[in-house]
Amino acid sequence: MKLVWLLLGLASLALGIIGAFLPLLPTVPLVLLSAFFFSKSSDRLHDWMLDHAVFGPWIREWRENGGMSKRVKIYATASILVAFAIPFIIGLKAYIIAIQGVVLSGVLLYIWTRPTS
Repeated sequence: MKLVWLLLGLASLALGIIGAFLPLLPTVPLVLLSAFFFSKSSDRLHDWMLDHAVFGPWIREWRENGGMSKRVKIYATASILVAFAIPFIIGLKAYIIAIQGVVLSGVLLYIWTRPTS
């Protein structure tokens, strides 16, 4: 089972890193998820994430407060707005844009209802 947790952790970390450059993938939630998976599979990778200059503060903040800093919330909101603009730019159908709007609104609601640290 540890191998499954490890593979899930590596996959979510890879997607989180990709999400730093693509506005369609949420970086912070995927990094938090990978930390959870690593806690089940690899003490070494879990400790690496906690000590990482970028990932470590996000993970510690989430563990201590169940929330995010205002800076991270603003960054996430800006990324979501860019992601929501893309379908308009490339001319996707209205129903696809509506579905994306509902999903992204839910994500924003979740982000902004978490405690701000």
